[in-house]
Amino acid sequence: MPVERPNTVAGLIEKRAQLLKLRDNLEADARKVTCDIDHLEAVIALFDPENTPEAAKRYTTKHRAQKGHLKRFVLAYLRDASEPATSRQITEAWIADRGLRADEATYVILRKRLGACLTVLRTDGLATNGPMAGEFKTWARVA
Repeated sequence: MPVERPNTVAGLIEKRAQLLKLRDNLEADARKVTCDIDHLEAVIALFDPENTPEAAKRYTTKHRAQKGHLKRFVLAYLRDASEPATSRQITEAWIADRGLRADEATYVILRKRLGACLTVLRTDGLATNGPMAGEFKTWARVA
């Protein structure tokens, strides 16, 4: 029994055309979703101007510390601490020292920056981390 088969090349060309049409439709959908997200962010900015990506960037840039200032602060804090301190305690001290008003999102950004600084200090042999205190690591200055 002979099996009828469509021309292979013609079938591949048809499949390619179908996939190109599908891709065009998906790209149009992605543009529409992006536009919808932009509209939602604009409405959110109307009701809460501090809850926008641009506001977070302005805050982060506005309160950037001078080179080496955070490192000196952390080393001084660990030197003066009577026991190992958590990254949360150090962050709270940093916010108080700078006189900042930090919401939770800004607090998280600052704690991540401080964590990166502590990791560098550990790599340089100037600090060591100890056991966990709840969900935070403890840190101490190397004597």
